Amino acid sequence: MNFNVLNSKRRLRIVGLILYDIFAIQAAVFIALWLRFDFQLTILFKSHFLDVAIKYVPVNTIVTITIFMLFNMYENIWSYVGFREALYGVTACLISSLFQTTAMVLLNLHLPRSFHVFYPVLLAMFTMGLRFFYRILQVVAAAGTAKNVENVMLIGAGEAGSVILKEYQSSKYLNKNVACIIDDNPAKFHKYLNGCQIVGNRYTIKRNVVKYDIQEIVIAIPSLKNSQMKELLRICQEAECKVKILPGIYQLIEEEVTISKLRNVEIEDLLGRDPIQVNLDEIIGYVSNKVVLVTGGGGSIGSELCRQLAQHQPKQLIIVDIYENNAYDIQQELKRRYPQLNLVVLIASVRNTARMNWIFQTYRPDIVYHAAAHKHVPLMEESPHEAIKNNVFGTYKTAMAAAASGTSRFVLISTDKAVNPTNIMGASKRLCEMIIQTMNKKYDTEFVAVRFGNVLGSNGSVIPLFNQQIMEGGPVTVTHPDIIRYFMTIPEAVSLVLQAGAYARGGEIFVFDMGEPVRIADLARNMIRLSGYIPDEEIQIVYTGLRPGEKLYEEMLMDEEGLQDTNNHLIHIGKPIAFNEEEFLKKLEELRRIAESNAEGIREKVKELVSTYNPLDKG
Repeated sequence: MNFNVLNSKRRLRIVGLILYDIFAIQAAVFIALWLRFDFQLTILFKSHFLDVAIKYVPVNTIVTITIFMLFNMYENIWSYVGFREALYGVTACLISSLFQTTAMVLLNLHLPRSFHVFYPVLLAMFTMGLRFFYRILQVVAAAGTAKNVENVMLIGAGEAGSVILKEYQSSKYLNKNVACIIDDNPAKFHKYLNGCQIVGNRYTIKRNVVKYDIQEIVIAIPSLKNSQMKELLRICQEAECKVKILPGIYQLIEEEVTISKLRNVEIEDLLGRDPIQVNLDEIIGYVSNKVVLVTGGGGSIGSELCRQLAQHQPKQLIIVDIYENNAYDIQQELKRRYPQLNLVVLIASVRNTARMNWIFQTYRPDIVYHAAAHKHVPLMEESPHEAIKNNVFGTYKTAMAAAASGTSRFVLISTDKAVNPTNIMGASKRLCEMIIQTMNKKYDTEFVAVRFGNVLGSNGSVIPLFNQQIMEGGPVTVTHPDIIRYFMTIPEAVSLVLQAGAYARGGEIFVFDMGEPVRIADLARNMIRLSGYIPDEEIQIVYTGLRPGEKLYEEMLMDEEGLQDTNNHLIHIGKPIAFNEEEFLKKLEELRRIAESNAEGIREKVKELVSTYNPLDKG
């Protein structure tokens, strides 16, 4: 349908409404007088009041239609009429009536006092009645054609909840019905919001889900803290419905509260803690106007590092990655978001000594974040030589290039799997930490490491896997019923990496406080429930057994390491463990020969270097 046709229909609708309102004005005047004379037409026609009313009708009509136009009564889309439109309409009728009464007094035109009471009521009834009748027809028509309507429980009877409810009620494209509302404010119990009853507080959720046959729960309380959200989600889980959340209070401030903003429950909601805060001034103080290089800059951690670094005005940001697709994606994103950023993206392998030396000698980075690594535990168990070549000697070559080019600070991204490692990936990262410790004593560059646990949503992590398995109808696979892990969001982990870099003085291993560990089996059940399914009935949980090299739990510190606090209570410094650096470097060269020749005995050689390495599956 073209715009000319649409404009023509719009004009016809406006003209039709104006003609109707003109008729409604006359009818309201006549019936108001008729009521005054107890519906006695004979008496009415004999009175002079009818002549007075007729004399003023033209002025009244013009004034009333003008007031209606000022109140947008011909521009509103009346198929979506709600409380606000009704309030505006009634206000317009009252102002018109007040104007009429005032004008009649000034013009010395007298009508019965009761007329001035009846008239505005009748005018509002006639003018708004048609508009609401049209809305009712729309609702009835939608109800008549709706099939398989889902009943929705809305949690939150505040401003955000009111907006969401109105959209559910007004949209003809949503095949859902808000059957009841939950709110913790006792003063609201058993009252109605836009015709929908507030049936109780959060502790009545499960009972009311059954009573109203609820299929979906929508949480519309953007001001909830994460700890409060966790408790609310725990109750919702017991109801075994799909759960959606209105993300945050900023959307209420920006007037962006719509159904399209609702999202599924994410693991961050289940962690139940407030977002980690860092001191941005400290970060900006050492990153601003510096040349910063990120290896593995296209990966999960590396790309988020680049995003956050770009916000802190570096002189130049250099991204190094072996995977061109990842590098291209982050390059295009940063170009869009930060067009003034001096950005260089290079394809290179950290294993290539000549290439890394050229990069460092050419760009002379002040700060290096080394995030390039092979990280998947089971895959590295099958390819231990590749883990050593990439993780250990990639780190060694990059660190040497940094020291030779005069880099002031080198930050290694490590892992909790480096503590008492039971797999080759964890052992390789412990070797990286030992390399950093050794380098720090030999060169002017400040070499440090940061160690943290699992990051939510990173490539290959358990959360995307569970989501995919749930979408496919299961089963959801968990390695062991008792396995636990520490979790942190990618932005949180990276912000702590940046602040730890600000604290660096050389040789430290920074350890992050990851909060309480999460049982993976519980996580799987929660995700299944909050997706609207029943664990072990509609979607099965299957235990597959621990994978090669996998531990039931991860540690953040070795027994020998103590803890030193920093200004940020979530960042601690582990006491470096002393070892013979010269002997270490000799054995490291032996390890390099084994790795590059793909010879036997690589685990035994790693064990010589990392005394805490205790492989579980292969010796």
